[in-house]
Amino acid sequence: MDAVPPFPLIDLSGAPDTRGESYGRQAAGRVRRSLGHYHSQLGGAGLDTGRVHALARAFVPRVEAFDPAYVAEMRGIARGADVAFEDVMLLNCRTEILQLARRGMPAEDDPDGCTGAILLPEATADGTLLHGQNWDWKSECAETGVVLRIRRDDGPDILTFVEAGGLARAGLNAAGIAVTANYLESDRDYRQEGVPLALLRRKALEQAQLALAIRTFYATPKSASNNIMVSHASGFAIDIECAPDESFLLEPQDGILVHANHWRSPVALAKLKDTGIANTPDSVYRDRRVLDALRPKRGWLTLDDLRAAFLDDWQSPWSVCRPPRMNMGGNLSATVAMILMRPADGHMEIAPLPALNRRFTTYSLHAGTTSRAAE
Repeated sequence: MDAVPPFPLIDLSGAPDTRGESYGRQAAGRVRRSLGHYHSQLGGAGLDTGRVHALARAFVPRVEAFDPAYVAEMRGIARGADVAFEDVMLLNCRTEILQLARRGMPAEDDPDGCTGAILLPEATADGTLLHGQNWDWKSECAETGVVLRIRRDDGPDILTFVEAGGLARAGLNAAGIAVTANYLESDRDYRQEGVPLALLRRKALEQAQLALAIRTFYATPKSASNNIMVSHASGFAIDIECAPDESFLLEPQDGILVHANHWRSPVALAKLKDTGIANTPDSVYRDRRVLDALRPKRGWLTLDDLRAAFLDDWQSPWSVCRPPRMNMGGNLSATVAMILMRPADGHMEIAPLPALNRRFTTYSLHAGTTSRAAE
């Protein structure tokens, strides 16, 4: 097949509205393509544009209370991309809005999957912490992802992979903090209002102190469950399984931390019901496959070993590395991106659709350009 185009790098700086407008202008085509996907999906649930925009506007007071700069940045993105402000809010609240749209509708199984891993310095060949993830979602998002390099005057610079128009997803910052996220589901979801999950990731990546990044995830009220993997380049990792109103911690074992899309904390499982496994049954072995690939090389692990573990195709297409396939809700799903990070160096490598495309592009928090890596 033809090579899959790499995700474009977008450099941003300045005040929130200024960098937002620059972001929207540079990513306008991908923003509109992303909106087309989600409006089509929401239209299938019976929501026209007016209703979608009304749902998005309902989030504005919540986001303003959390951080008004995010609203200013989204307004800038809307101006730059020449789209409605409500559409940019949709992109930053899409997990919550997609679920709200399904209330009273037949269930549509379309989970935002992922398999993530963190390797502490004691487990790696050169004593450097490594952090990575396979992001499983709509295969069309290989056409809408971007990498943002944000130069900040009020905190550490940020390098983050995200759907165009979003403020953050997976990424790292100049303070050595790195973040990835995995879909989780429980019987507590959507019983309360909370801060959109995507904005928690941005807030954590803005922090210079690890404690404040952890607090952001642990203590902020949410509408939905989510799993967060947080690392620090100096040699720390924690997994936070978040219900909307309570969080549960998992620590690395022998220097390795792996998580997929099912709850693992014994305390959490004693207090809530995991309602997601029916939609992501492969989760119950994906984390085990990655762990089993990594553990025998403990002490000698490299970024290439993490790459190989994430490329595992056992039980394909229900595998760690998922080729495009119809999911249980009738949507075309895939491992959209494999993201590999070395936070101490501000280093990130990403391959779009890695089940089909083994070419990685390297992005740096420090360098001025990107480079393509060999297959």
